[in-house]
Amino acid sequence: MISNSVVIDTNLIFSALIPKASKIREILFESNMTFYSPNFLITEIYTHKDKLLKSSKLTESEFYLYFNGIIERIKFIPTDYIGNDSRQKAYDLCKDVDIKDTPFIALAIDLGIPIWTGDKKLKDGLRLKGFQDFYNQ
Repeated sequence: MISNSVVIDTNLIFSALIPKASKIREILFESNMTFYSPNFLITEIYTHKDKLLKSSKLTESEFYLYFNGIIERIKFIPTDYIGNDSRQKAYDLCKDVDIKDTPFIALAIDLGIPIWTGDKKLKDGLRLKGFQDFYNQ
């Protein structure tokens, strides 16, 4: 287990890009925690960039400034580096809850650290299956 570390889910990055989410940004920028994420997070952000720009009311240059600052705080792990057993366990947990969260759960399992997510549906679904390793700020 890597102490004082968490896997961070995409929805928290979405929230950190919205001006009112200062608590999440504060934890990201001011804590001494280490944040990990599968590199899939970057793809998800770019996929939803237009929606994020609209809801955040940031200019495109402000968006990139914030986003760059955030991703500099995260250690990205290619999904190929995650063990097959961890990927299979995560798939089994996520397949009927939210399949897109599989890489995040797999990384948390592989590293032996909690996941930090704001996705209530994911938390509830995984808890029903016995997964309890969530970071609570």
